[in-house]
Amino acid sequence: MRKGVRLGIDVGKKRIGVARSDSEGLLATPVCTVMRETLEQSAAEVVAIAKEFNAFECVIGLPLSMTGNNSQSTDDARDFAAAVKELLRGEMATVDIRMLDERLTTVSAHAALRTSGKKPSRARDTVDQVAAVILLQQALDQESATGRPPGIAI
Repeated sequence: MRKGVRLGIDVGKKRIGVARSDSEGLLATPVCTVMRETLEQSAAEVVAIAKEFNAFECVIGLPLSMTGNNSQSTDDARDFAAAVKELLRGEMATVDIRMLDERLTTVSAHAALRTSGKKPSRARDTVDQVAAVILLQQALDQESATGRPPGIAI
């Protein structure tokens, strides 16, 4: 298992949930929700968070359809990942960007919030952060089980 902080990023049309791992790469925790303005502005905010936590990797959710096909959201997430990668080219060029299938993370986040007694409709920012935590925890668990970095490198 590689050591160091990773970010988990759940890209949505209105909000972007961000989570981080501990330095041992074992546990994902919520960080914040970035409001989606422009692609460039949102990507710049995520890059600033990566710098703040000295992350060595960003795991961005790849929202495939339930059949595994691409959708408009898939293209949007890929565009976002490319924008983050472009901004990292300078001083943080060593930060890896990986995309990981995120099917059902938002559904799981809603279920987790309901179980904890919160109404997801009143906690939209929290839903996005929980979805990012679920995505990142899946990536950490996958790497722990296989010994290989999760998802697809871009």
